Amino acid sequence: MIAETVCSAVAAAGLGIAAVTAYRKRFLAATRIAAYSLVPLGLVMTGVVQWISDTAFSVTAWAGFGVLGVAWLLFSTTRAVERRRGGTRKERKEARAAAQRDAVAPTASAPSLGPGSRATTRPATAPRAQSTDDFSDIEAILKKHGI
Repeated sequence: MIAETVCSAVAAAGLGIAAVTAYRKRFLAATRIAAYSLVPLGLVMTGVVQWISDTAFSVTAWAGFGVLGVAWLLFSTTRAVERRRGGTRKERKEARAAAQRDAVAPTASAPSLGPGSRATTRPATAPRAQSTDDFSDIEAILKKHGI
């Protein structure tokens, strides 16, 4: 009841200020003030003020706001974890499927050069001293390229 009286008084005062503003030939500002002053009166007449006052003093309503807060916290936490992991479960599943499609088979990783098999170990040779043999290899390469 007090809230309705206060809202009605605010509306009346606002309409008075709007009338004074209109008297000063500032009609646009007067119209805007009148619109703002009629909002509390409209809220009282529709019952929103009564609903808000009933909600403000209700323990059940505040518990409901608490539950909504917990739900919002859970949603935001799961979204943060999804961003850190790299998307939703569906996106990660599609990425794994694409990676498996594009992957090379394990047996195809070694190139096959023919029917013979390569020796896996090379015979150890003594390191050669730098001699004319080293330069002959370089000369052969240069001649091959026409230099």
